[in-house]
Amino acid sequence: MREFIVEADGGSRGNPGPAGYGAVVIDAATGQTLAERAEYLGVATNNVAEYRGLVAGLRAAHELDPAATVHVRMDSKLVIEQMSGRWKIKHPDMKPLAFEAARIFPPAQVTYEWIPREQNKHADRLANEAMDAGKRGERWSARDSTAELEAADAKAAAGTASGGAGTSAGDAGTTAVPAAGWAPADMGAPATFVLLRHGETPLTPQKRFSGSGGTDPALSAAGREQAERVGAALARRGTVQAVVASPLTRTRETAAIVAARLGLEVTVEEGLRETDFGAWEGLTFGEVRERYPDDLTAWLADPRARPTGGGESFAATADRVAAARDKLIAAYAGRTVLLVTHVTPIKTLVRLALGAPPESLFRMELSAASLSAIAYYADGNASVRLFNDTSHLRG
Repeated sequence: MREFIVEADGGSRGNPGPAGYGAVVIDAATGQTLAERAEYLGVATNNVAEYRGLVAGLRAAHELDPAATVHVRMDSKLVIEQMSGRWKIKHPDMKPLAFEAARIFPPAQVTYEWIPREQNKHADRLANEAMDAGKRGERWSARDSTAELEAADAKAAAGTASGGAGTSAGDAGTTAVPAAGWAPADMGAPATFVLLRHGETPLTPQKRFSGSGGTDPALSAAGREQAERVGAALARRGTVQAVVASPLTRTRETAAIVAARLGLEVTVEEGLRETDFGAWEGLTFGEVRERYPDDLTAWLADPRARPTGGGESFAATADRVAAARDKLIAAYAGRTVLLVTHVTPIKTLVRLALGAPPESLFRMELSAASLSAIAYYADGNASVRLFNDTSHLRG
């Protein structure tokens, strides 16, 4: 049975503040570095970053060999004691992260050890590289990392100072050879769009058409509470690096509440606005069916049909949203961006990512303040990772 050592660390410049983690998987028998992981998290606390580093390191070890035994070494007394079961986990932000870490391997395969910070320099350097990359608006890349070399130099220096003659693969100054096995093509990190439908307005519970051509309603008290809950949930996850919003009031309000929680600024993108529903603005579906039955029938049957009174067709909306998507992918390549927008743009982005027909728009349910997510890769492919998640609104 193989044995791995996982060293992990996380840091926050402000606590909470710009945060990142680093993790390394080492072959316990040879000392060879088998995997490195690092990521900028946006605004998060030290403890969240340390737990995220632990999760990343355990996942990397599991990818290499799920049957291996793992010895975790960290300089976080809190994480080590909580994961060892000696300290209770009281903070609500820590419980889901600890649970996530605990279920990667069977508990019998993992042991934990606290180490002084100076013995955790490899993971510490990875975490700082990730934070430095995030500050530049970039994603951390293993190709640019010096953490392994610096850690090897530190180990070599320690060995010299103590008079030790033993060496490891890292001490010898050689480049570690990746473990054999299948690996995906290196296309870089995808641009990931976290799609947030705005919070409720007074029109939302009544299910009235509310697009770009109506009264431009603001959030209700319930909508503002929903936005606060979204902000808290995203702050715990710590992955969003930028916030972009539709120009309408309800989306800008939602974005401002969430961005304040994340310590980010809001950029407005015109292409993310809702469809203009023309004369149907402010009406319920039943009222439209009663007043404009022929126009409604045509609209439901043909994406090129426009709502009564010169509204915008779904085909025109799709063209506009696709152009905004391409612009944002280019601007935020390799980053995770929160797009605060509306029902039709989010459904359209999902439909285009899936290659689904236009009529699929009528077969998706999208709740107020719900989260969806799509990753866009360098080869042009997209992956829908989440749809209409409202778990953050409960409790």
